Amino acid sequence: MRAIPEALAAKLASGVTTLAHVWRLARRDGEVFAFTDHDCPLSFEGTTAEPLQGVSAGAIEKSLGLSVDSASIVGALSSAAITEEDLARGLWDGARVDIYRVDWSAPELRVHLFAGRIGEVRRGALAFEAELRGLQAALNTPVGRVFSRFCDADVGDARCGVDLEAPEFRGEGVITEVLGTHTFKAAGLAGFTDQWFARGRVVWADGRQSEVATHQTEGDEALFEVLDPVTLSIGDEFAAYAGCDKRIDTCRSKFANVVNFRGFPHMPGNDALQSGPGVGDRLDGGSRLT
Repeated sequence: MRAIPEALAAKLASGVTTLAHVWRLARRDGEVFAFTDHDCPLSFEGTTAEPLQGVSAGAIEKSLGLSVDSASIVGALSSAAITEEDLARGLWDGARVDIYRVDWSAPELRVHLFAGRIGEVRRGALAFEAELRGLQAALNTPVGRVFSRFCDADVGDARCGVDLEAPEFRGEGVITEVLGTHTFKAAGLAGFTDQWFARGRVVWADGRQSEVATHQTEGDEALFEVLDPVTLSIGDEFAAYAGCDKRIDTCRSKFANVVNFRGFPHMPGNDALQSGPGVGDRLDGGSRLT
């Protein structure tokens, strides 16, 4: 049961409308911020709740048991503390959020409405919407590994062990023709076969990275398609790194790295589990893979 101070309860009962929302956010880097939908700053728990024009609180959904509470906050990027760059860098991901309903004429009169963390953030050039997840959301986080026929490591990471800087897995190219925001032709990669860099990445000279969707050889040139739009110009230089589709056959033939394969390629599927012995099958209890 939510505790409401007697003085605030009396004001609510009288129909007084001096109420505002206050959002208190504590980022993982230790920075603490407070914001309000009131039109003046409010002193709140040792900090100043900054007015955010055009910000509104979405519906707060709470339930009994372990169901995850949820809420949202929608508004314009009107505060110097909330910038598109910081949102893109993930500085606000997972921040602790407490939502209060306060009497702006006496901010010490308040009621706590919601406690949780910032989840998914959708942003544009001028506005953002942040999903707020209750503290119970941590109990729904999968723990442990998922058994799959595919490898769950990323090519080149510590669990994979492949050295992507090796010359057979890395090439350098230069754009010779721009075909769109996602596609271009490049020279300098003639020694690599079709799709060698598919599902890999391109690292541009300025440090940007793009994930490769497809890679095809066309004579002395290579045709690339990347997943995200990028500004391209003829003469741009880049490094391309081999990709992996996480199958054991690719791990064996392309990277010679089966010893570090992190999947379970011999897991029996439903057909194998439901099938019975066939005519001529060995019935000695041995492996069905040999």
